[in-house]
Amino acid sequence: MSQQDTGATWARAAVLSVGFVALLWVVEVLDAVWSRDLDTYGLRPRDDDGLVGVALAPVLHAGWDHLSGNTVPVLVLAFLVLVGGTGRGLAATAIIWLVGGIGVWLTAPTYSIHLGASVLVFGWLVYLMVRGIFTRSAGEIILGMVLFLAYGGLLLGVLPGQPGVSWQGHLFGAVGGALAAYWVDRRARA
Repeated sequence: MSQQDTGATWARAAVLSVGFVALLWVVEVLDAVWSRDLDTYGLRPRDDDGLVGVALAPVLHAGWDHLSGNTVPVLVLAFLVLVGGTGRGLAATAIIWLVGGIGVWLTAPTYSIHLGASVLVFGWLVYLMVRGIFTRSAGEIILGMVLFLAYGGLLLGVLPGQPGVSWQGHLFGAVGGALAAYWVDRRARA
């Protein structure tokens, strides 16, 4: 890949990452203006109407603190996922989004509502930590090890314990990340 191609890839990854975070903030502004009406579109487990939450929950947040807590991890991890290739990163994101949402819909407590981009954060983190195993890329293995050392403690969030936090979203986001690394990056093994 030429230096010009590398620069274009980095720029595209940055624009998409910042654009996605901007979308999250716009949605939260609209949610605040409409008095939290959008949160009702979050993921509601085993409720047919709640299935729309599989698609919408990652862009909805339970307030400014929730969104602020997800902003930097989304920026950093989305950029790192996309800089490895836009198509590859978007495919991984789609898998994480779907596996995370369906996993929560199937397993979380009935009558609960699940919101937030943390399903993507956990998925992207695991994806980045394990994709090098499937691609056999030294650079991706090193990145995975650095991310594990820096953020590995975050993975404890897949365990139940903190009230009001969707550990199911964290867990199934992480599962989606591992599956995405296998499905999306197995072609690079050949």
